[in-house]
Amino acid sequence: HPSTLTSVSNLALVLESQGKYEAAEEMNRRALEGSEKVLGKEHPNTLTSVNNLAVVLGYQGKYKAAEEMNRRALEGREKVLGKEHPDTLTSVSNLAGVLGYQGKYKAAEEMNRRALEGREKALGKEHPDTLTSVYCLAFFFHQQQRYEAASILYERASSGYQRVLGIEHPATMTC
Repeated sequence: HPSTLTSVSNLALVLESQGKYEAAEEMNRRALEGSEKVLGKEHPNTLTSVNNLAVVLGYQGKYKAAEEMNRRALEGREKVLGKEHPDTLTSVSNLAGVLGYQGKYKAAEEMNRRALEGREKALGKEHPDTLTSVYCLAFFFHQQQRYEAASILYERASSGYQRVLGIEHPATMTC
């Protein structure tokens, strides 16, 4: 039942937040298999399950498998929701991260830029998700030792977070 699958997915998120990644992976796989069976492979909830599994695979360092799942989520969301939907842009951002971890820097930068530009257009320049994309691109540049570009973006993200979320918010503090 879809409500049961939501509970499985919620449990997976709790396990993930506790750092119990293997158990979270198991629950995410269960939620995905059930969603595919009950809702179909292209249903938005199924694609969310694909995305959630990709994230937990990435946390475990299973980057190749995470990339495959991120690509599946992205392709499905582009088809079902459109290229500029916020969930699609989350998939773009997630794919950028896993590409970067694998040393696929050119593709990672392209995905980071796509996520940022898409979020600016769809959500506005001050939306927290847009600011997260600014931060992600800054962090990517920082890892590449492109410090000048990183600094400009870090400043933009930091000042935006301060205005939108406040000085004490965890995202602001991290940035």
